[in-house]
Amino acid sequence: MLTIIANDLRRRLRDTTLLLYGVVLPLGLAFLFSTVPAGDDGRAREFAARYAVSDPAGEFAGRVLGSLPSVQVRRAASPAEAAGLVEEGKADAAFVVEPGAETPRVIGDVDKPVAVQVAREIAEAYAAERRAARLALLAASPASPASGDVPGTVPGTVPGTGSGTPAGAAEAAAGIARTPAPVSLAADTAVRRQLDTTTYHAAGMAVFFLFFVAVTTVSGIFEERAGGTLARLLAAPVRPRAVLAAKALGGVLVGLACMGVLVVASTLLMGAGWGPPLAVAVLVAACVLAVSGITAAIAVTARGAEQASNRVSAIAMVLGVVGGAFFPVTGLGFAEFAGWLAPHRWFLLGLSDLAGDQSIGAVAVPALVLLGMAAAGGAVALALGGRAAERVMNA
Repeated sequence: MLTIIANDLRRRLRDTTLLLYGVVLPLGLAFLFSTVPAGDDGRAREFAARYAVSDPAGEFAGRVLGSLPSVQVRRAASPAEAAGLVEEGKADAAFVVEPGAETPRVIGDVDKPVAVQVAREIAEAYAAERRAARLALLAASPASPASGDVPGTVPGTVPGTGSGTPAGAAEAAAGIARTPAPVSLAADTAVRRQLDTTTYHAAGMAVFFLFFVAVTTVSGIFEERAGGTLARLLAAPVRPRAVLAAKALGGVLVGLACMGVLVVASTLLMGAGWGPPLAVAVLVAACVLAVSGITAAIAVTARGAEQASNRVSAIAMVLGVVGGAFFPVTGLGFAEFAGWLAPHRWFLLGLSDLAGDQSIGAVAVPALVLLGMAAAGGAVALALGGRAAERVMNA
């Protein structure tokens, strides 16, 4: 068996088609896809905006805008100056805080819709906070003349606190707004189990073209059968299934080598982040075995190298699409469901889980599923291929 494996490896390493399908095309397409602009590249993009603000009192500019690290604030002496900064392109939007107005007025740049929308949300949130402060002040004070409202004061204010005049009520409301809430809800940052664009496409293309690498092994077996080499090997004192297993193992080693080159090359040349080497190695090995098993199971039903290549290519294309090798299929109905039958989906899922949990346990389930695919495909290939090998030997 070792002699058969060594001979196959020497012959395969001289095959330029293997280099094309195993390294050049996956890297080239992964680089091409990763440069296409996308709505979400898997990484949180930091929001940044430039805002002008006309705020005579300075409370909104200091307490609200000053607490936002991703916002550049430029103060304006007047509303006209703030609007002029937007017109000149020096600010994405402007806030105009007018005396007596509850909500700051927003002047936005039509070419900066995201920054303008965020500005509107900030202004509305500020106004809602001030309204809540006033309601809290009213709820904590006598609510009717029967309850003891003092004549000449603002109804619903607390006597003796300075809130009995409109100016005092506004000052008290502002004080309540500045008071930290006794209970607050904070959204805990969940672990982001998602691949960035470069890694996603590098992994997807690697698995997609792995089918074409595996089919070269099958094509080699058909060529040897046509040339009589396979019959001479089967005539040796070795079981037919052992010969086929040796050739399959040679194909697995070639697939592992191609995947290893792709992982290293995409990391160094494109900046892909695959994860911890040991966990990635386990996932890659399971994926190569799964693809080899599926390819062998499909190829043994063919009558020749061309027919086997066509069938594997068609299945590889279908599995690549539903498995998400080119783009995520989340929310696409049947395609999303069918994707769970593709090794691409489980390989990408394992890498995504690895991005959130940097431990080998994160790839346990995807690796086991891939090994199950490998076992099922290998069993079918050995059963049908062994019978075919016996027919060749007896011919």
